[in-house]
Amino acid sequence: MLEVDQVTKAYPSPTGPVSVLRSIDLRLAPGGRATVMGPSGSGKSTLLAILGALDEPTSGRVRLDGIDPFAGTPAERAAFRNQRIGFVFQEHHLLDGCTALDNVVLPALASGRVSAAIEARGRALLDRVGLSARAGHFPGELSGGERQRVAVARALLLEPRLLLADEPTGQLDAHAAGAIADLLVDLAAEVNGMLVVVTHADAIAARVGGIRRLVEGRLVEERGT
Repeated sequence: MLEVDQVTKAYPSPTGPVSVLRSIDLRLAPGGRATVMGPSGSGKSTLLAILGALDEPTSGRVRLDGIDPFAGTPAERAAFRNQRIGFVFQEHHLLDGCTALDNVVLPALASGRVSAAIEARGRALLDRVGLSARAGHFPGELSGGERQRVAVARALLLEPRLLLADEPTGQLDAHAAGAIADLLVDLAAEVNGMLVVVTHADAIAARVGGIRRLVEGRLVEERGT
């Protein structure tokens, strides 16, 4: 379960702290989904970074399956991210010198878990996202939509409890964007993981559901989503 309690985030400035997030509360059970919407600069990516233990809140608490990632050392926090959280960003962040399959299995390298079973799972995920025939191709040989599908497969390699996607379809056309959104929902559901998507696109939000909006630093849930 994802539990976010009274999380705030403020940044220093010459005139005093600038508050970005105010008293954020969020609960997601296994299999739960949330979409976070709001204008540029509203704090969406900041919130996602805190949920993913990339950035520490100014105050409040984040717990995933009862664990507070900010209570440990930086090394422990990095291991927590690797083992429990998957990330998909608008920029796919693939390594140009690695094949699609190599990029998918990269998370296992960080934890020393590369094995025949991991490679088999990587191939299965590429097949699941429709890219089994492209496993040996390099990112420069793939379309934008194909590169993003590789990034989705990579994020799911270690069956994360929490999948975070920050504007994952922003550079794609409507058809490719819809396909990526459906993949995120389906693949997260297959491992009973929790999914949080940040997007500007109403069509993507409708596909993911659980819509919340950041309004003046506060997270407001839309009823009926």
